[in-house]
Amino acid sequence: MLDPAAPQLVVNSRFLHVSWLPADPDAVPALVPTGLRPLPDRRVFLGQCVVDDGCQTSGLGAYDLTYLGASLDGVDAPGGATPGGWWTHYITSTERVLGYVRMRGFPAYPGRTTIDVRADALVAETEMDGVPVIRIRCRVGETGHVIDGGQSRYFTRRDGQLLSSIYPYLVEPVSPFEIESIEFLEPEHPTYALRPANPLTIVAGFYSPRVAFAYPGGPTVHPGDAGLPDEQVGGTLAAATVRRPAHRAVSRPVSR
Repeated sequence: MLDPAAPQLVVNSRFLHVSWLPADPDAVPALVPTGLRPLPDRRVFLGQCVVDDGCQTSGLGAYDLTYLGASLDGVDAPGGATPGGWWTHYITSTERVLGYVRMRGFPAYPGRTTIDVRADALVAETEMDGVPVIRIRCRVGETGHVIDGGQSRYFTRRDGQLLSSIYPYLVEPVSPFEIESIEFLEPEHPTYALRPANPLTIVAGFYSPRVAFAYPGGPTVHPGDAGLPDEQVGGTLAAATVRRPAHRAVSRPVSR
């Protein structure tokens, strides 16, 4: 098993990241620990990532992931340009990564993420227990000569404490980039609480076929109450996965 305190590096991953305003703003605070608070607009973020080959990581191997969560108020990443984030769901494809991130306090569950790009059409899909739960469609262009770099701050919960970590990244975004639709396919699934509003209001987003990032070592303890409602603690997400035909809630974007 990987040492959960050890940092890990990932390079050349395929990565889609999107942030939106939710259909049910009141659902967002219910998923955030009392020691943290969501932004006033209750914005939600989602990342879908595929690491195609084990040589792209320092020890994690090939894997894929989807994370979903709430942007936070008053706990920005270094530099103050990016709000911190609380992961509500972290879905990943291998036992190796699952064990590593669970030991770091991630709300992690098994599942699969795919990103398929054909010409200028991108479809990214997240499955749990073989059932599609999230699907995003985009129009994408080519990578240029721009490389964006920075740091993100994410929080996790372990042993009754809130943990804060800083995640460095480098991104080569495509241009143009447009979100066509975001579908939350299972109304009975816990992820559905964070579905986007209709009309779709995008706060930020990018797609890149080449993203480098690190899982940092040594998370720091953040002061505050790490408590969550009972139904949000302990592996209820996987048990709530529904085995039935998907219901599609499709939102269309406003002009961007």
